[in-house]
Amino acid sequence: MSAHTKIRNSRERARVRRKNVIRSRIRGTTERPRISVFRSVKHIYAQAIDDTTNRVLASASDMEKGLRDEVAGKSKKERARDVGKAVGAKLLGKDVKQVVFDRNGFIYHGRVREVAEGAREAGLEF
Repeated sequence: MSAHTKIRNSRERARVRRKNVIRSRIRGTTERPRISVFRSVKHIYAQAIDDTTNRVLASASDMEKGLRDEVAGKSKKERARDVGKAVGAKLLGKDVKQVVFDRNGFIYHGRVREVAEGAREAGLEF
């Protein structure tokens, strides 16, 4: 988030602060992109980013057409694991096997962890 964006609650403000510290240490490259995870109350999103060229190599969400029908009726954790598998499969299709995981300021627990586990199941190495 930019400095001009108003952040209303202290929990989100703390997450953004953690996110900025993490982002100062983590960089994605073409050979080893960064998988960034965002979770909202209802949905989960993951994208693989090459920071050297500022491009998104692959992305997945529980709202995209291919996954929406597959995850219907599942719990949020199961949806998150499927999103991880989907982004992992897309990266393997582009011959990317190693990635850096960016939890985006969220605690590595629950749905964020499930995205990482799903990507590992797909064959990615962290």
